[in-house]
Amino acid sequence: MIPGEALVAYLLTGAAAGFFAGLLGVGGGVVVVPILTVLFAGQGFPAREVLHLALGTSMATILFTSLSSLRAHHAHQAVLWPVVRDLTPGILLGTLLGTQLAGRISSQALAIFFVGFMLLVAIQMIANLRPAPSRSLPGRGGLGLTGIVIGGVASLAAMGGGALTVPYLIWCNVRPHRAIGTSAAVGLPIALGGTVGYIWNGWGHAELPAGSLGFVYLPALGVILLTSVLTPQFGARLAHRLPIQVLKRIFAGLLLVLSARMLWSL
Repeated sequence: MIPGEALVAYLLTGAAAGFFAGLLGVGGGVVVVPILTVLFAGQGFPAREVLHLALGTSMATILFTSLSSLRAHHAHQAVLWPVVRDLTPGILLGTLLGTQLAGRISSQALAIFFVGFMLLVAIQMIANLRPAPSRSLPGRGGLGLTGIVIGGVASLAAMGGGALTVPYLIWCNVRPHRAIGTSAAVGLPIALGGTVGYIWNGWGHAELPAGSLGFVYLPALGVILLTSVLTPQFGARLAHRLPIQVLKRIFAGLLLVLSARMLWSL
């Protein structure tokens, strides 16, 4: 039975995750992981498994938020499908490797990696680094290798990959709104590989709470999905109306606040 306060928190978490998935092309992990870490700890889950459960459950939510988000961006013709196609094989391999690693390292190490990575991305966004005018996307092989890196890092941080995919595509002179739309589509193979990996690596752990499927906590997943699939379309609409610099500042601010909160809770 989910406590009343946790139930409300899960519903609000789902709404926020879906909204930011549509707005920024992220899978919602930057919202879901820090909040679930705090909620799971408050519910008395084993400390050594709290972050693994938060990461696995976050990955599972991305399966659904990415579908809704990519549909909304596709309607705005903002998804570069050839880029998604070339990134996907490497992403699937990278996520499976990343989840294998995540299942073998401590929650503290994962937390340090997650927070450090979020801070680096936020600084990059605030600095507003600009690509060289001649820079362009690499060929299929280059995108495949890029996909391995994105998939591996995204699975360790339980994100849809937007924190890497969006800056990378912008660095290759892809227009920001198309970078966000393409990142939303890339979130689907990341979530697929990551969810399978977290279920597999958490299978049979004796300390996991009832209702867990590997490192995916099904009660939280079910409640979060009630609202997370409803809000991406609102975020996507806003993304195509806001100035580019405003989007970057929103993204950076969100990462800094949630990273600090998660670090404090741990």
